[in-house]
Amino acid sequence: MYFIHADLDAFYASVEQLDHPEYRGKPVIVGGLPGDRRSVVSTASYEARKYGVHSAMPIARAWELCPTGIYLRGNMKRYREKSGEVMAIFSEFSPEVRQISIDEAFLDITGTTGLFGPPAETAKKLKEVVRERTGLTVSLGLASNKYVAKIASGMSKPDGTFMVAPGEEESFMRSLPVGKIWGAGKKTQEQFKQYGLKTGDDIFRLSPENLTAIFGKAFGLFLYRAVRGEAAQSFDDERGTHSMSAEQTFPYDLYDEFTIETALFDICQSLMFRLLDCNWQSRTISIKIRYHDFSTQSAQESLPHPVSTMNELFERLSALFRKKYQPGRGIRLIGAGLLNLETNAGRQGELFDSVHEKERDLEKYILEINKKFPGAALKKGRSWLTDN
Repeated sequence: MYFIHADLDAFYASVEQLDHPEYRGKPVIVGGLPGDRRSVVSTASYEARKYGVHSAMPIARAWELCPTGIYLRGNMKRYREKSGEVMAIFSEFSPEVRQISIDEAFLDITGTTGLFGPPAETAKKLKEVVRERTGLTVSLGLASNKYVAKIASGMSKPDGTFMVAPGEEESFMRSLPVGKIWGAGKKTQEQFKQYGLKTGDDIFRLSPENLTAIFGKAFGLFLYRAVRGEAAQSFDDERGTHSMSAEQTFPYDLYDEFTIETALFDICQSLMFRLLDCNWQSRTISIKIRYHDFSTQSAQESLPHPVSTMNELFERLSALFRKKYQPGRGIRLIGAGLLNLETNAGRQGELFDSVHEKERDLEKYILEINKKFPGAALKKGRSWLTDN
């Protein structure tokens, strides 16, 4: 097996520089204006990064570091449009594309050698087509599993390609500084420092018992596998997992509830189409809300029967959102999930009336169109929702 992790370079800022030639070569900071007290940097162009500006930094701090920068609140509609163009190109190179955010995706290129050549040649062609058709650059990581490919894509940014050959996954991971281990956040990095762990090799030398004693059972075993270059569960094929989720990070803080719920509706579409595609069902939903100060709230709810339509999923998640949301606080990220997935063995008649059947059939029809024509990006709109 062979995977490509594709990561668009400084995506929001790159789109702005593409649309506004006068911004090219200049530091562009997307996320808010200097006077926006609660905003944080969503994306900084590589010119801005030279000043020390980076994502998740308060706009006020970015202004101190780079007062000559071009500050923008962003245009999510335009970013989605360009993302759709790129994802359609990815679909031309692989029958299996898994988009994990607006600016990154995994491509399974196993078995595509006859069409595009060996993996390195496929990567070269992919980068060329993305640049020619969209004007954007993409950094690629190639490896035998998604986890290693994800890390590899960050090794030669921007506009680079990094390949980890089969059999070299362990040596690659052992050579990395611990700051490059994907999934190890700020608190974990502090633990690495506390225990004198500086490289993947330092972690490799610890036994599973030592790792679980320090980091807990789940994350300790995750690290044990990660530094050996093994596939991480977070990127395993979804058909082997028990949950699915999707989330959206905004280029600036959102306060308007209609805008927030529209984003939630888009997330519901993504989840429902994936549910239908895999022929699964779920009766447990979850919501995640991250505020402007990066504090995060989450909640889940078990339903009396499996979610049957996108309409129902949106209504259930909206109700759960309203229970948790603290009005007046700017939202930085919103996410949703479906838990305890089961094979859809058929629906029991009394639970699914004719309206739900028609809605589900329509959703399946939309799914089939999008699978047949990846560039179509056909969706339902909020105006299709009905009041119950």
